[in-house]
Amino acid sequence: MRRILTITLFAFLLSVAAYAQDTLSVTLENVKYPYPVSFLPIHVENQDVRMAYMDVKPTSPNGKTIMLFHGKNFGGYYWTSVIKALSAKGYRVIVPDQIGFGKSSKPFIHYSFHALARFNKQLLDTLGVKQVTLMGHSMGGMLATRFSLMYPAAVQKLLLEDPIGLEDYRTFVPYNSAADDYKSELKTTYESVKKYYQSSYFTTWKPEYDYLVNIGAGVAKSADFPRYAMVAALTFEMIYEQPVCYEFSLLKMPVVLFIGKEDKTIVGKALLSDAEKAKHGNYKLLGPETAKKITNCKLIEFDNVGHIPHVEVPEKFLKALTANL
Repeated sequence: MRRILTITLFAFLLSVAAYAQDTLSVTLENVKYPYPVSFLPIHVENQDVRMAYMDVKPTSPNGKTIMLFHGKNFGGYYWTSVIKALSAKGYRVIVPDQIGFGKSSKPFIHYSFHALARFNKQLLDTLGVKQVTLMGHSMGGMLATRFSLMYPAAVQKLLLEDPIGLEDYRTFVPYNSAADDYKSELKTTYESVKKYYQSSYFTTWKPEYDYLVNIGAGVAKSADFPRYAMVAALTFEMIYEQPVCYEFSLLKMPVVLFIGKEDKTIVGKALLSDAEKAKHGNYKLLGPETAKKITNCKLIEFDNVGHIPHVEVPEKFLKALTANL
């Protein structure tokens, strides 16, 4: 497994190196994804947009499908090792870039987890998939929770990897309007992205994580970056205003909660005092607290791991993941 992951990651990093210092389009046309990308046309708020997705069919199918939802600062590209491992086990793997993210359109619309969930259900219906195991990381965990509440019959099992929204940010993070967040997003630089990723996502920084920064910061050089920045602000507002933490008890399907115990993620952390930061975002406590709220939940914790276990400790994460499918 380790050798396969190393070869896969190395090949992907080589492809990233080709555009690491380039300006990236806000829909990542010049970013090579690990598998072919297709597009689903969607009409929303009088706009024609398109939703990018990878649909990876295994060589020896087991008849089951897994859908992966990415986090706010990412797209389908960071699921490479997970897709590879699941496909090898016979799973069909569907990996969308949510509207507003990755290779998908960046429209100015009212962003809501309800709307994003509906778009993903439309994707499954178009592909003829009736039921999935659903996994969401970070913001994708909030979306996966909302999807599971809206379409319980479509979700066989829910897997949440360090989901945000385990607490209601509105109760302790000062309100910022989308206009305020837009001004902050416009200040994005390579240095600011790397500093944020280093302090927020990983316990120890490694050079192989640089590709995440290259993609996250590369769009800031695009002439269309103001559009990207506004969408980023609107989706931050979505996270802030649309909590799911009060509805975990309503989940009826089996849930597996994967938690990096050193995760300290707080949406809007920069707006807090040091005293407030110390009170919140402690996943070592939030993980067990959340697991107790869910009727049928298994908690899997990773020691000395931050916000993205599938990137920071891929072998351990994939072993735990495949053992719980």
